[in-house]
Amino acid sequence: MKHKKFQQTFQSVVSFVLILFLLPYVVTVLMHGSGIQVSGGELNSAVNVRVTQEDGSEQTIAVPWEEFFLGALAREIPENSELEFVKAQAVLLRTNVYRTLENADNPVLDELFLSKAELEKKCMNLSDSAYYSKLKQAMTETGQEVLFFGETYATVPFHQSSNGATRNYKEVTGQEGCPYVVVRECPLDKEAEEEKQVYTFEYKDVQKKCQSLLVAVEKNDAEKLYQFSDFEIISYDSAGYVAEVRIGETILSGDQFRDTLSM
Repeated sequence: MKHKKFQQTFQSVVSFVLILFLLPYVVTVLMHGSGIQVSGGELNSAVNVRVTQEDGSEQTIAVPWEEFFLGALAREIPENSELEFVKAQAVLLRTNVYRTLENADNPVLDELFLSKAELEKKCMNLSDSAYYSKLKQAMTETGQEVLFFGETYATVPFHQSSNGATRNYKEVTGQEGCPYVVVRECPLDKEAEEEKQVYTFEYKDVQKKCQSLLVAVEKNDAEKLYQFSDFEIISYDSAGYVAEVRIGETILSGDQFRDTLSM
């Protein structure tokens, strides 16, 4: 009788301990599901990504998290990169994505990435057969590592190459909040011949592409075709990038001019 009573007491204690440990997990799963949660998005399932179709139209599609992450990482990382560099970039990429997902109710990512087919094609054309394994290893070994600044995900802008220096966040955006994003010299970028690109535009093409940004002028002036004298670099920022450019009577930021011409 005593043995039976002891057994029942022991079972009750074990059950209580199990409930004590499992209840938080059960509640979490009921509330959020079993996936990794960032603002309601299960990152081990899929994320919504805005992509541009061949006809130029935009479409939002659901992409499996791993496919998206590896595709975005592959687009940013040269195939000859060392593993530690790939891992560092994986942390930056994850931070940027989590930050976007955290700050939106129905987040849609605009991050460019290689589709599964594009990544497979890239890997087939590479001499380094371990490239895909390196991407996967970087993703796995960095786990859920991200960068924080203060109480939230850090803003960690990425650029693949530069004119020899990074840019100052405040100069580019006019906003405070990222005192760690400042001008730093990157002299080897100037030697990367494969990153140098030359664009050639006719004056009329530039005028047409920038038409929506130009200030209103008289009809006769609006129909006038621009010449060399209608274009002028007004100023540079502290890193040597074009800060302002004049087109006719309009002053644009260097970033506006670059983005409008898709450079």
